[in-house]
Amino acid sequence: MLVKHAKTSFTSIIAAAAGTALLAAGAAHAETKTLYIGMNGGNMERTYTQFVFPPFEKANNVKVVVVPGTSTDILAKAQATKGKAQMHVMTLDDGVMFRAIGMGLCEKLKPSANLSAVPAIAHLKGDYAVGLSMGLTGLAYSTKIFADKGWTPPTSWGDLADPKYKGKVVVQSMPASSFGLDAFLMFNRLKGGTEKNVDPAFKAWPTTIGPNVVEYIPNSSKVVEMMQAGDAALFPYTLTQVELMKSKGIPMEFVAPKEGAVVLLTAQCVLANNPDADLAQKLADYLISPEAQALAMENGSYNPVNPKAPLKGKAADEQNKMNNILKTAVALDWDVINAERPEWSKRWNRTVER
Repeated sequence: MLVKHAKTSFTSIIAAAAGTALLAAGAAHAETKTLYIGMNGGNMERTYTQFVFPPFEKANNVKVVVVPGTSTDILAKAQATKGKAQMHVMTLDDGVMFRAIGMGLCEKLKPSANLSAVPAIAHLKGDYAVGLSMGLTGLAYSTKIFADKGWTPPTSWGDLADPKYKGKVVVQSMPASSFGLDAFLMFNRLKGGTEKNVDPAFKAWPTTIGPNVVEYIPNSSKVVEMMQAGDAALFPYTLTQVELMKSKGIPMEFVAPKEGAVVLLTAQCVLANNPDADLAQKLADYLISPEAQALAMENGSYNPVNPKAPLKGKAADEQNKMNNILKTAVALDWDVINAERPEWSKRWNRTVER
């Protein structure tokens, strides 16, 4: 009996050890990796965290965590850790992304079917970055104020200078924003200038658009508040933001000026020398897949760069509107803009926002 009991005990010990080993292996297998992505907070963080990331997280046993901030915030974080990136992927406005690429912060994206599906206008610098969502800067106006005043909708960037809008135009400060910069450069083109020659706009703005501007604001968050207070009737804004505000019952409308709306990409890149390059590349590729692009559009109004995104209903209608405007849209020369922008900012502060 003693021998039999000893054998039984030994067998039990082996079985228990084997079970412990299996549990340890299972725990190791179940260990979840974390990927960090820099992007805007607010609606973008909510949309991607709640709707876009989950399918990727489930399929790859990974958690995607947003590092929120403006494009300049995210760029500063990436620059501070250059050579040993702590974020894996970052999303930036296109102009800021051109700067990031020039700083050597991005690694080249791997070729894929999703990347190939994205139109050329959304590929940046030989695929060191690619568009994540497509935006358009044009003119937005308060339908209530325009109706009360009996005004017809604007049709041109030049309408910002129409004297009837005196004290009713709001512009984001050109040094701090894309919207204000887009308006400035399109007005400059109307006056015969180019990105390489902005003298025409700087000379004309103070006596034409300037008197109409009730306030130069640092970012777009104040626009709707001022419009609802009756202080802002006309302002540079994006189609995406207008559609989002309209869905919340805000009385406003978007116009693509006859000279062309301005292409405004939110772009993404994989950080060079990040802790998990292969998985980071996989995330970046997923984010431009038809599935992810449709989720972003349907849940956050982020217009896709991948034309294969399966959209329906209101989302499909919005994208069709975007596609029609894109036919005459304008792409700015960001290499020139980034080189000259510091000097433009000084000049703007001296001569416009005095």
